[in-house]
Amino acid sequence: MLNSSSVSEFLLLAFADTRELQLLHFALLLGIYLAALLGNGLILSAVACHHHLHTPMYFFLLNLALLDLGCISTTLPKAMANALWDTRAISYQGCAAQVFFFFFLVTAEYSLLTIMAYDRYVAICKPLHYGSLVGSRACAQMAAAAWGSGFLNAVLHTASTFSLSFCRGNAVDQFFCEIPRILKLSCSDDYLREVGALVISISLVFGCFVFIVLSYVEIFREVLRMPSEQGRHKAFSTCLPHLAVVSLLVSTGIFAYLKPPSISSPSLDLMVAVLYSVLPPAVNPLIYSMRNQELKHAVWKLLKYSFLKQSILRMHIGSGPVPVACVIYGVIIHVKKMVDIKKG
Repeated sequence: MLNSSSVSEFLLLAFADTRELQLLHFALLLGIYLAALLGNGLILSAVACHHHLHTPMYFFLLNLALLDLGCISTTLPKAMANALWDTRAISYQGCAAQVFFFFFLVTAEYSLLTIMAYDRYVAICKPLHYGSLVGSRACAQMAAAAWGSGFLNAVLHTASTFSLSFCRGNAVDQFFCEIPRILKLSCSDDYLREVGALVISISLVFGCFVFIVLSYVEIFREVLRMPSEQGRHKAFSTCLPHLAVVSLLVSTGIFAYLKPPSISSPSLDLMVAVLYSVLPPAVNPLIYSMRNQELKHAVWKLLKYSFLKQSILRMHIGSGPVPVACVIYGVIIHVKKMVDIKKG
């Protein structure tokens, strides 16, 4: 029997048993990860480099992209490394770090989505007070509150989980360290503290969900009263991406943690975990860019400018691959031009 002092590592659930399937899963996960990095990176660059996107809505979108990048980087790289090197092990400290950062980033993202619902509510229902209610100072304070709530929640869950003793093996039946799976390995009666922490978190999540629902009830009432069809279309265009992101996160999370035990199986649990931990960060940039013409234009302008700089560099150095130094030089030129535009 193992106890907490003898558990130096945990064993994660493998995606497949055969080597060929492991390499296939590695390739699929790598594609998803690169897509998430590219999509969220483009949003970060577009918002940061274009002055007309320096508004509260895009400021919150920039924070959301940062959280998505951190969330998918917490779980996926270790899963890819295990699939590539045919291993399942994760250290005790690495598992604790995964739990901390995953709870930190997911809680902060859900809090930020609640704040974004408030931003849309004020913009549509109280447009005359938008500047005073959602100014730059208020945006910074609300974003800090979202990140701070994630940090406090992560500290609470990580401390309560890893203060337990483990005597039921070290095999975590999931591809990353998930608290319900870790609690199954505990033989300590102190797990009630973690259950209490989960109850507090669920209450907070439910409160945020009710706030989002009530905000959108008022938004839809206001939109339906608008006399202009163009105004209604513009209001829906700004609200539907946020509503889709919230629905995706909430629906996958609810199905993951509240599905009936009768339909539970290792393969289904693994697929559901991928849906709620990997899918939202990967598709959120696509959801936000589909109906947002300003963001699509800014991203396209950024890509066009980057390709133009790369073509100029190739003309100077030939048709071979562009050296890293030249790429860095091109990025510096691009940033300098954007700064000059802002000053002008």
